[in-house]
Order: sequence, then structure tokens, then C-alpha cells
Amino acid sequence: MNLSRRCSKTACRQPAVATLTYVYSDRAAVLGPLATYAEPHTYDLCSEHATRLTAPRGWDVVRLITDYPEPQPSSDDLLALADAVREAGRPRTASPEPVDSAPAVVAGEVRRGHLRVLRGSAEG
Repeated sequence: MNLSRRCSKTACRQPAVATLTYVYSDRAAVLGPLATYAEPHTYDLCSEHATRLTAPRGWDVVRLITDYPEPQPSSDDLLALADAVREAGRPRTASPEPVDSAPAVVAGEVRRGHLRVLRGSAEG
């Protein structure tokens, strides 16, 4: 299990242990083990929120599991941690020189970014 996946509930920072999927045609909320990958139309829940889950009136909750084991670190988690430590230990490069902000003048035109002002004779 990946410790970087967190509960989908707002302001909950607990690790996810279960995945919730809604089956609209059957009016059912299916709660199962944590999916291998996060899918767009599913919700990852922590143990507390998975246990307390209720469905809308007229819907059924289908629980494929009732015990929610605490997630264990995987080798992916350890590799990500090692990469983060390596990145933090790399020497910082010097910041690039600032770009001249003065407008460029080319053959009677003044350029500022993607805009330009054409100077011409005023007819009147």
C-alpha cells in the first residue's frame, strides 16, 4: 500500500485504507480494500471514515471487507523518501540573470512582451 494516498474526506490527513465506489444503477455504495491505483470516480477513505460510512436514503452500503488493516510502507515509499533526501542534498544553482525589462525598439515599433505599439503619422 502506498502511504502517500490520503483519505478523500476534507481536512482528513489519515492514510487511506479502503476505496469507495458508487454504483448508481444499483443505488449502492461499495466499500472495498484500497484499490491499487487511484481512479477518477472513486474515493479513498481512512479506517475511521470507512467504518462510519453511511449511504443516502434508499441506497445500500456493500462492504466487501470489514477489517481495515493499517497500511504498511512499501519499497516505493522508501525509494520516494530516498529520492527526496537526495534532492534536498543537491547544491543549489545560482539564480539566472534578470531579463532586461526595457522595451525593445525595432524600426519604429515598441515591443512589450506580445504587444506592440506602431508609431506612425497621424492623419487628420
